[in-house]
Amino acid sequence: MPLEPRVERFLDALAAGNPPNALEVSVEQRRHSLAELMKLAGPAIDIGPVEEKTVPGPSDEIPIRLYAPVNSASALLPGLLYFHGGGLVAGSIATHDAFARALCAASGCRIVSVQYRLAPEHPYPAALEDALCAISYVADNAEQFGIDPARLGACGESAGGTLVAAACQALGLANSQKLALQLLICPILDYGGSSASRREFANGYLVDAATLAHDLRHCLPPGMDASDARISPLRAEDLVLLPPTIIHTAEYDPLRDEGAAYYSRLEHTGCALSYTCHPGMIHLFYGLGGVIPYARVAIEGIGSEVRAALA
Repeated sequence: MPLEPRVERFLDALAAGNPPNALEVSVEQRRHSLAELMKLAGPAIDIGPVEEKTVPGPSDEIPIRLYAPVNSASALLPGLLYFHGGGLVAGSIATHDAFARALCAASGCRIVSVQYRLAPEHPYPAALEDALCAISYVADNAEQFGIDPARLGACGESAGGTLVAAACQALGLANSQKLALQLLICPILDYGGSSASRREFANGYLVDAATLAHDLRHCLPPGMDASDARISPLRAEDLVLLPPTIIHTAEYDPLRDEGAAYYSRLEHTGCALSYTCHPGMIHLFYGLGGVIPYARVAIEGIGSEVRAALA
């Protein structure tokens, strides 16, 4: 279907601002731009208590933000570790706070939002190491967070989806899978890819080829190739012991095809739960509820799927 009219107006407004080529901006400018964009999430949804905590990391403590649903009290609830997007160079638990709140309210889960280390200060795979540490610690100490250890999943959107997919693969290969669900929303699964959707939507659809190239340039250390399955999970040879998986993509997202291709591979492993491609939508639509009202509808639908998967 064509672009949803409000999405089209939003993209027109962005283009009218004549933004610079992403390859010409600094990392700090990239971070500022994403932080400003995430202010379009709309009003924050009321939920239960929100707490700042830390968990042990590979080199230092990892900050987390724990979100509780309304009237959750002391009950053990299903939980989701949440890994934000931002190309592995931008974003934080603060910039993505509104989305974490919306996911908490829609899913009925306790949400553990993880502040993993960003490149270039901490080149990849530092972020993946943090993700593995956070998942393992929360899984092994779930009840301390008010989470039922048998109903713990992980959600990653955009580059956060890279981390969740790669972490689940690593845990599966080590025969130590700790998750009951992986939820991938518009994930980046092939950093070195050149799919049809990457070519068709390379310019003018919010996240473009230049942005993806910028982030990759600042993310990888010397000697690490973009085809490495640790950062391009679609390229993994073996998909073993993965948790049940839900994937959401957007019709006008350059990353659409790699999300669909990954789900197709998972269907042969028996762990594929559901796949949804949102018509007329762009990358990050789910986080822009202030300008794209459909975002709320989508999050409610995602929340319902999570409730069923972790029932």
